[in-house]
Amino acid sequence: MSLFLPKLTCKKDIDEVIKGVAEKVVVLRFGRDDDSVCLQLDEILSKTSHDLSNMASIYIVDVDKAPIYTRYFDISYIPSTVFFFNGQHMKVDYGSPDHTKFVGSFKTKQDFMDLIEVIYRGAMRGKMIVQSPIDPQNIPKYDLLYHGI
Repeated sequence: MSLFLPKLTCKKDIDEVIKGVAEKVVVLRFGRDDDSVCLQLDEILSKTSHDLSNMASIYIVDVDKAPIYTRYFDISYIPSTVFFFNGQHMKVDYGSPDHTKFVGSFKTKQDFMDLIEVIYRGAMRGKMIVQSPIDPQNIPKYDLLYHGI
């Protein structure tokens, strides 16, 4: 499914998208094309990309081709989804210790669409962190690798 979404293959491309897309949420899905959970997420992203085209631009980033950003965002689990607005990293409180990215796949298309709308509306009001509208039961649970260090 990721063939319907634009792919960013190097740091320069990612930088240009983050800095160049104005007044829209930039969605970067970090993962691998051969991972089953990434493919599940890609299906949701591609099915919603047209409906969200006024609010968001969605891109696929292969973790092996962008190691600088993979380390910078501490992409330990894939898929991980990171959000930006007007060049600023948008954080979301999912009720988990990590507000910088969404780890795993969204359960439904509506969960993803609701999240993009909340991020977009919050960003338009100047907020850098928003509260997740997703039901906590639909948010994948994971342990931080650096917990307790």
